[in-house]
Amino acid sequence: MSVYGASPDPGRAPALVRPVEPADYPRWRPLWDGYNAFYGRHGETALAETITETTWRRFFDAAEPVHALVAEREGRLLGLVHYLYHRSTTRIEPICYLQDLFTLETERGRGVGRALIKGVYEQAAAAGAGRVYWQTHTTNAAGRLLYDKLAEHAGFIVYGHNL
Repeated sequence: MSVYGASPDPGRAPALVRPVEPADYPRWRPLWDGYNAFYGRHGETALAETITETTWRRFFDAAEPVHALVAEREGRLLGLVHYLYHRSTTRIEPICYLQDLFTLETERGRGVGRALIKGVYEQAAAAGAGRVYWQTHTTNAAGRLLYDKLAEHAGFIVYGHNL
C-alpha cells in the first residue's frame, strides 16, 4: 500500500494506508463502533453483534468481494474504509462501492479521509474496476466538502426498502 497525505503538523508523519489485518480487530472495532454511532446505530439501535462478526470475517475470506483498509500512524489506527466490488449493467468491468468511511474526530481535516479514499482508488484500479462510487447522508457537510474535491456528485437520490 501507499503513504498518503501531507501532515498539517510539522514533524508529523503522514498516515500509512494498508489492508486491515486480523490482529487489527481490537483497534478496528472502536472505529467501526464510532462509524455506526455517527449514523445513529448505537444503544438500542446498534447493529447485531453477528453483523459485526460476519463483516469482520468477510474481510479475510478470498471468496468475498468485501475489503477493508485502515489508516495508521505510529501504531494507532486513525480511520477505516470498507469497499466491495460488483457487476453493473452499464459496464463490462467491475464497479467499486465505497461503503463505509470513518476517521477519528481528532484526525478530521488532516488528510486521513482523503488518504483512505485514494487507497480505495488505488486498490480498485489494480482490481480492474472502472469506477468507484459512494453515498453519504445529506447532513454530512464536512464529509461532502471532501467528497466534492475527490469525486463528482452525480445527482442521484438513493431509495431503499427493507425486506
